[in-house]
Amino acid sequence: MPGIEGLAGPANEVRERLKAARGDQIIALKLENANQGYALEFAEAVRLIAPLIVGKLATRESATIERLVDVLVPQVPSPEHLLTEARMNAEARAAVLASGDWLSAAQLSEVAGFSGQNASAQPNRWKREGRIFALRRNGSDFYPGYALDPDADYRPIAGLAPVLSVFGDELDDWDVAIWFASANSFLGGAAPKDLLARAPDRVLAAAEDEIAGVLHG
Repeated sequence: MPGIEGLAGPANEVRERLKAARGDQIIALKLENANQGYALEFAEAVRLIAPLIVGKLATRESATIERLVDVLVPQVPSPEHLLTEARMNAEARAAVLASGDWLSAAQLSEVAGFSGQNASAQPNRWKREGRIFALRRNGSDFYPGYALDPDADYRPIAGLAPVLSVFGDELDDWDVAIWFASANSFLGGAAPKDLLARAPDRVLAAAEDEIAGVLHG
């Protein structure tokens, strides 16, 4: 940090003192209608706060240099396998949503025959109880239509809860949705969602096989 000296006094005196400061940088402030005492106090006040100003400028300069360095240094490329994995996951999610099996809480409540101001709260209660799962999209939950039993007034299929219990915290909701929609070798190539209603025990066994593979790598 540069040294800082405050000079105060009549113009002719300050001018004489500045003759010795040939290589220094000078900042001059002119005080109109001020006496010498006031000028000296003002110069001292400026001298005291000047280091803070200089420090602030130095910090700003350092931050500017850092930003310039970030621009000039090439971005670290993402590993190709991560890009491939992310692309595959995005495609799987898009396929799940494109299946058209998803109902909002209001739609589910309507088909299940719930009415009243808090009708949409019932699907969320089922989710908390582990009887169904939902995908979160744009701040709203969407529930799988294949998980509802039309013979039981569109309540969650009884065989779904044991499957969700097996998955626990090992799979998130998107993983569960993709698993249900994907061809499963344990089920002879069938998608679990297509067997959930008529063969829940087979779907449960497939879920247990899936988790065994996840836990043991």
